[in-house]
Amino acid sequence: MLARDAESAGDSDHEGDFRVFDPKEIAHLLEQLRDSNVPVILTSPDGTAYTTVLTTCDANTGHVCFSADEQHGQPARLVNAEDVAAVAYLDSIKVQFEVPRMVLVRSTHECALQTGWPRTLYRFQRRSSFRVKTLDRTSPAASFRHPSIPDMLLSLRIIDVSIGGCSLLQPADTPPLQPGTRIPNVHVDLDADTRFTAGIQLHHVSSLHESEAHRVGCEWLQLGGSAERTLQRYIDGTQKRRRMLALGT
Repeated sequence: MLARDAESAGDSDHEGDFRVFDPKEIAHLLEQLRDSNVPVILTSPDGTAYTTVLTTCDANTGHVCFSADEQHGQPARLVNAEDVAAVAYLDSIKVQFEVPRMVLVRSTHECALQTGWPRTLYRFQRRSSFRVKTLDRTSPAASFRHPSIPDMLLSLRIIDVSIGGCSLLQPADTPPLQPGTRIPNVHVDLDADTRFTAGIQLHHVSSLHESEAHRVGCEWLQLGGSAERTLQRYIDGTQKRRRMLALGT
């Protein structure tokens, strides 16, 4: 599963260029994930996704632990899965690795998913793609069914957009969206000339300080060539319009 992701990362023609084998470098990256308390998304091929944090990485014992909520159904499903991957983001670096067979470890006060030490990590430099703020007057929106409530149709304002993804504004009264979730068939309407359908994967959900709303960071999935060209034209055109507005013309 990870080899295919490496081939599609786009910054090199050789999968080996992305691999981290050195035990010290692996330990350093895992310690960064632990110390930064960044969200780690655990996924399995059946679509199970669970967002957690790495709490323990002990190179001497070879143990890696993720926090777990025993009341949540996903940890138990991940324990029974044969193929689990972990993905996390450290600023502009994407860290990805296969998770060996996990066990659910319980103590008096907490629960954890314990696994073995990864032999290989994949370290990707995330592509830097130009991102533009959308124009409010065109009411740019992404429409899709809520992944947890299929009967609920959401239409969320698109705050900004790039070839790699977009940010959505999630109102406070909207049922939460979970990082790691993949959503197909998202209808994107940026303006009268920029409409397309694509999938998205939710990566980050953060609070907006000035309100109770949240910003949802998304990556495009299955963005076809036609949609990508249409999107690039929108980005170029919006950048030019904003330049003209800044010059007062």
